[in-house]
Amino acid sequence: MVDTLIVFVVSLLVGAVGIYVGARVMTDTDSFPKAVVTALIGAIVWAVVAFFFGWIPLLGPLLALIAYLAVVNWQYPGGWIKAAGIALFAAVASLVVLYVMAVVGIVGFEALGVPGV
Repeated sequence: MVDTLIVFVVSLLVGAVGIYVGARVMTDTDSFPKAVVTALIGAIVWAVVAFFFGWIPLLGPLLALIAYLAVVNWQYPGGWIKAAGIALFAAVASLVVLYVMAVVGIVGFEALGVPGV
């Protein structure tokens, strides 16, 4: 139980770091707590939409991505294009952080709050 909680928290924080970096670059927003909330809500929304629609080829994953982008768009100013930019930066930043952590042997290669990572 404790191990699961630790993995959840570390994954959430890695996802939040990615969103924080993306938001900082795209919107000049400087709030790590907001990035954590966005990562958590984004992960929940992604999971719910994927649960109900993920079985539909192409459309299911696309709907989950749009739902995730809607969360980012709701949390940060700038519209859908900036939300997509934040998500892209979040994915890249999360991959970099996860790669370094995996090489060092701290965690596995996955992050909560950033789809596909």
